[in-house]
This record gives sequence, structure tokens and C-alpha cells, in this order.
Amino acid sequence: MRRVQCNGARLSLRDVTEADVAALHAVYGDRTATQYMPFGPRTNEQVADLVQEALAAAEAEPRRLYMLAVVDTDHRDVIGVARLHIEADHPHSAEIGVGLRPDQWGRGMGTDLIRLLLAFGFKQLGLHRIWGARAPDNLPAQLAMLTAGMVEEGRIRHHVHTPDGWRDSIVHSALQDEWTDR
Repeated sequence: MRRVQCNGARLSLRDVTEADVAALHAVYGDRTATQYMPFGPRTNEQVADLVQEALAAAEAEPRRLYMLAVVDTDHRDVIGVARLHIEADHPHSAEIGVGLRPDQWGRGMGTDLIRLLLAFGFKQLGLHRIWGARAPDNLPAQLAMLTAGMVEEGRIRHHVHTPDGWRDSIVHSALQDEWTDR
């Protein structure tokens, strides 16, 4: 298995470990942090199960799922989670998803995180297309994706079922040949 280590100026990405469950629960278990996600807050046990799934996925060949801890490079704290999922039928393409602790919001960390994920996908994995979907009213995610160099493609109606009912998604993407490493 190839271990992931991707470093940026303020953030780094690495494979999650069992020791990250409590830090990841600060994202996945927080009502504010999950308000735009297609699920409600998760329990500590559910987060531990997600980490176990990620550890198993890291052993797969070919590897299609990367669940990565987002580490603040100054304090060495895990402040979020990033996922990159390579589509089996389209191995040149991957979907990304991110989550940060609410105390990290409003500092440009989301933009930095998306840039780091794009660099990882294009440079290290050799992907051609990376895309992500956001809730229509998640304007900070819109700004982060656009600022990171992604293009808004359109709306998928009733794309995900959330605890509050069906929700549309706005899709953003970046193509390797259009993307620039900023």
C-alpha cells in the first residue's frame, strides 16, 4: 500500500489512522459541521467504523478511496477530513468531499484544502477530472471551489437524500489540462 502524504503551506493530508477517530468526530459528530452534508451528526462509533472502512480501502488494489486527515501544519492538529473517491467505471475521474471543524471556517482553509486535493489528484494520482458536489445554499463551499480553480457545471435535482428530505446538488469540477497549480 502506498501511504499518502501531501503537504501545503498551511495544511497537509495523510491517511487516517485509528488514533484520528476523536478528531474526526469533531467534524462528523458536529451538527454545524454536518449541516450541508447528506447525513446528520455521526456517533463516535460510526466515525470509528468509517475509519476502519478507510483502512480497508487503503489496502485495496487498485485503491479507489482515499480518506485523509487534514492536519494544520502549525499546530499538527487534525482539523478536518478529505475524501477522494475514484470511480470504478471512470478511473480517470474522482469525486472529492471535505469537512472542517467549524472553528476553522472563514480562514481560507477550505480553499487551501481543495487546492491540496486537486494537486494530489492531478499530480500524484494522474487523474484527468476531479469533481465535487455541494448543497445549493452552501455559499462558502461555492467560494472555496471557485477560488481553488474549479468550474461550476450545474445542478443535479434531488441528488441526495438528507435527514431533512431530498436536496439538489451543485456540481463543480476541474480538468487536469485546465488546472493550474496556484
